[in-house]
Amino acid sequence: MPREVRGVIAGGKGEAVRLETIIVPDPGPGEVVVRVQASGVCHTDLHYREGAITDDFPFLLGHEAAGIIEEIGEGVDNVNVGDFVVLAWRAPCGSCRSCLRGRPWYCFDSRNASQPMTLKDGTPLSPALGIGAFADYTLVDAGQAVKVDPKASPEVAGLIGCGIMAGLGAALNTGQVSRGDSVAVIGCGGVGSAAIAGSKLGGAHTIIAVDIDDRKLAWAKDFGATHTINSSNIDPVEAIRELTDGNGVDVAIEAVGNPKTYEQAFYARDLAGTVVLVGVPDPEMKIELPMIEVFGRGGTLKSSWYGDCLPTRDFPLYIDLYLQGRLDLDRFVSETIAVDEVEEAFAKMERGEVLRSVVVF
Repeated sequence: MPREVRGVIAGGKGEAVRLETIIVPDPGPGEVVVRVQASGVCHTDLHYREGAITDDFPFLLGHEAAGIIEEIGEGVDNVNVGDFVVLAWRAPCGSCRSCLRGRPWYCFDSRNASQPMTLKDGTPLSPALGIGAFADYTLVDAGQAVKVDPKASPEVAGLIGCGIMAGLGAALNTGQVSRGDSVAVIGCGGVGSAAIAGSKLGGAHTIIAVDIDDRKLAWAKDFGATHTINSSNIDPVEAIRELTDGNGVDVAIEAVGNPKTYEQAFYARDLAGTVVLVGVPDPEMKIELPMIEVFGRGGTLKSSWYGDCLPTRDFPLYIDLYLQGRLDLDRFVSETIAVDEVEEAFAKMERGEVLRSVVVF
């Protein structure tokens, strides 16, 4: 029987979000209903509210979530009722050209639920990143539900579903940070802090955190940064070179999504070094670089999509590392909030006061 539950709705561009009753249908073939236990407030949700991703309003926000499988549809065999899962916005289809080439982490036709969730009047909702987890229950494709160790708290586990995975993966999967490397991370919010944690996990020798907010730089030290640079006071490129014998870093990770900081990352790397863009830019932004510099500096310029992760491989791994005490995920949770406090959480995020506010149900 369809469920009437609470959900956080973005009704129009720039409008404050509102809590409304929504309808979650029974799962169809290949679908599952998840009872959401916790969902992080991510910048992507704010981008949806602002109309910066698509204009398919109304949106059901929330996507960085963990919960319990409540009901499964016909043909579902990867999870069972009662399983503790983290929700992923990449569920490889297995049949697109990327999957067939053995690169499912780039899947070009990721699976989502076929049925829409709706408002009470029948208006279909666009779930953020195909999930819509600022709700008591949500409907997703079974492939989006990744079973993990239930000993992890939902508040922490859900963060693996987006921002933390994006940052860890930017360092470990896309940037391939390894033992002895030098790394610079520009932008030390949630994703950048996770990239710092990932660089430490990968064995980087030097990890340089760059931001304009001293509070975030202090957080960066907690996650493993060996040096910090406030780029509002000094030229970060020159400072990074001074810390690396004049050479620059092996891997420069840009976690802002801005032409200026991308240019800083480009010039802050060593010859033949790697630049990883994991920050999401505004669609109108452009960058201009001298082609002789692109050629002459060599190396690799990469974009990191969702940390180039494979959720079924990576989510359980990082939860296990957390439970072993080798990856500090608790530090990312700045506060827990009620579902009707999302709008204020957006304001705190914009002011740089939190790494993550987490909605708990």
